[in-house]
Amino acid sequence: MNKLMDKSIVIVCVVSMTMSLACRKAPDSTGEVAKEASVDTSFVLFESDSLYTAWPAEARTKDGDILVLYTQTDEHMGPDGRIVGIRSSDEGRSWSDPFLVYDTPLDEREAGITVLRDGRLVLHLWSTRHTEQSYGAMAPGSYFDETVSKWVDHVNSKTYQEAADLEGGHAMMSSDGGRTWSDPVDGPDSIHGGIQLADGSILVASYRLTRDYVTLNKAETWEGPYREIADVHPPNADSLRFGEPSILQLPSGRILMMMRVTPKPYSDNDPRSVLWETYSDDNAQTWVDPYATPLWGFPPHLMLHSDGRVVVAYGYRRPPYGERAAVSGDGITWRKEDEIVLRDDAPNKDLGYPASVELNDGRVLTVYYQSHPSDTLRPPEGPPPDRHKPDIWGTIWEIPRR
Repeated sequence: MNKLMDKSIVIVCVVSMTMSLACRKAPDSTGEVAKEASVDTSFVLFESDSLYTAWPAEARTKDGDILVLYTQTDEHMGPDGRIVGIRSSDEGRSWSDPFLVYDTPLDEREAGITVLRDGRLVLHLWSTRHTEQSYGAMAPGSYFDETVSKWVDHVNSKTYQEAADLEGGHAMMSSDGGRTWSDPVDGPDSIHGGIQLADGSILVASYRLTRDYVTLNKAETWEGPYREIADVHPPNADSLRFGEPSILQLPSGRILMMMRVTPKPYSDNDPRSVLWETYSDDNAQTWVDPYATPLWGFPPHLMLHSDGRVVVAYGYRRPPYGERAAVSGDGITWRKEDEIVLRDDAPNKDLGYPASVELNDGRVLTVYYQSHPSDTLRPPEGPPPDRHKPDIWGTIWEIPRR
């Protein structure tokens, strides 16, 4: 069966399903109250019973389409994910069938999009090569034994072993709004893409190679070569990691960078997992000391709204599970009381990685992955392979008035 066009896939136009959380305040697990949200509708962009779909990226193309790229794979830790895309030409009301963007024998994930001023798109992706040893190092009960056994056979196959040199970061370019892409070249990873600076160079924030901190990489053209010009470390590197950054340049020239914090040892619900931020006023050469925001969740995506305010969206992996956002007047100060609940109905913490674009009417379309509210929780021995797996969702919402 064609994995890309599995017959169980349903491409759904905007469903008129007003979220029950709209226009009310919802307490989080700390007892704090999030800001009233004007959530218009949430809907499925891509759905499949048999495919695990996650980690979307989103961008507006030069012809006005909304392009969403994401990973299709077997499971979160499956060995052979691929990057696919869907597009909307009517402001998110309907979506195309999925189309293949990039696939090798390895595991493709992270499809950050950099939008150049001339309308071209640069795709930054990462190919992971799993091994029998890496699967053996997973926590007991992460997956059913038969699932892991199948993966080990796959990564030990001749085809997989011969593709080892494809591991790492790559960049591709599209001049037609993501319909066709160039051959890949070596490039840095970027979960949400980078920015084009005033001099035409490309700036990308990365973390895959360093694991514990974020590097800023610059190239004169999208093809590279990319060189590291700065790095940002957590102040307490013995207990925290920085990763999965999002960068945004303001009209003033200031560059913002917000990052996910991961505790050591790893924990999804650690109270220290607030978003951290830094900024640069000299084209990313130097950065202010990173500081913690009051926003708990991860990872972040920054977007500049046409009214001049900065929007951040992020996943929320503690009860009530879902997606959240906040708005800042300057992009560097954030208030917990301004947090907005986009969703609080997910059945588990396998969710998030939101990305946002502004619609023509000023509302925001935030896309992300999570399971349907009616899906069951994962049993202790791991996620059943035949369950309904996470889908790609979108929420259209209106930022609060000033």
